[in-house]
Amino acid sequence: MSGWAIRAATAAVVFGFMIVEALRAARNERAQRARGGIEPPGDVYRLMRLVYPGAFLAMLAEGAARGTPSPSVLLGGALVFAASKALKWWAILSLGSFWTFRVIVVPGASLVARGPYRWLRHPNYVGVLGELAGVAAIAGAPVSGVVALAVFAALLVKRIAVEERALARAAR
Repeated sequence: MSGWAIRAATAAVVFGFMIVEALRAARNERAQRARGGIEPPGDVYRLMRLVYPGAFLAMLAEGAARGTPSPSVLLGGALVFAASKALKWWAILSLGSFWTFRVIVVPGASLVARGPYRWLRHPNYVGVLGELAGVAAIAGAPVSGVVALAVFAALLVKRIAVEERALARAAR
């Protein structure tokens, strides 16, 4: 498979999943708001919704400029991406209608403690970072991959703080 074909297939998978996830998140967001869901102030969602797809585009562009990585790096990246996507979807399915791109807390709802949430507080975010790392390897994008991981990790630190405060308030 040529480098262009690998990048095209990677883009199709990444952005195909992104579309499916966006549709699911929008449906769940409407359901949460209908149940009285509240979106706390201070979230970085508006920035995340630009950085997340932009990071993948930057990595694919860097990879196009650098050339195709070795087969072992490609395979390693594909395995990291697949495992990360599986973890992310396990989290999405475990949260059910409570999973969205935004932080929305429904008053009176119980905290989900099944699926990967039995062991990890934020498995979805672990999956997202893994997706970025996997695509960085697949694309052969060491510079934009490291930058994407650092920027998105910083956004997640802020996001998790907002989420934790909102969940603590809802538990009172």
